[in-house]
Amino acid sequence: MDRVLGIDNATLDNVVLLASRLLLAWIFVHEGAFLAMNYDAASAGMAKMGVPAAALIPTIALQLVAGLAIAVGWHARLGAMALGLFCLATAALFHTNFANRNELLHFEKDLAIAGGMFVLMLRGAGSLSVDAYVRQNARHESSGRLTNGEIATKRQTS
Repeated sequence: MDRVLGIDNATLDNVVLLASRLLLAWIFVHEGAFLAMNYDAASAGMAKMGVPAAALIPTIALQLVAGLAIAVGWHARLGAMALGLFCLATAALFHTNFANRNELLHFEKDLAIAGGMFVLMLRGAGSLSVDAYVRQNARHESSGRLTNGEIATKRQTS
């Protein structure tokens, strides 16, 4: 973002990336929770569309787990890839009646969300994420072990 706006601020980039992750994740976490809380109605609705009831549990799990992963930035690239593919499949399987304006809108929405997910998959979650925190702690621990090992080696050889 800094190149486009002429701003050199990594913090702003990461805040915008966090907000974007939350916006992308919200629709899936919300829908997954809704489907789980309205399981019987959701199962009946899926059956009307020719989708086996057995697909509902993995659908709920995918939406909740991948959505939360994206929101907190924990394996966000994997979650974004999974939800991006899910959106492409949803568009292609369920929203192809382009004579119906609402279906066309859902098709386009699914494609747009998939595009956002694929950008997130390539870009990653940024520094305001669980993944970045874990990487930072791993680097800190490994540098601490190296320093302690060097100190121990020097003491032994003296």
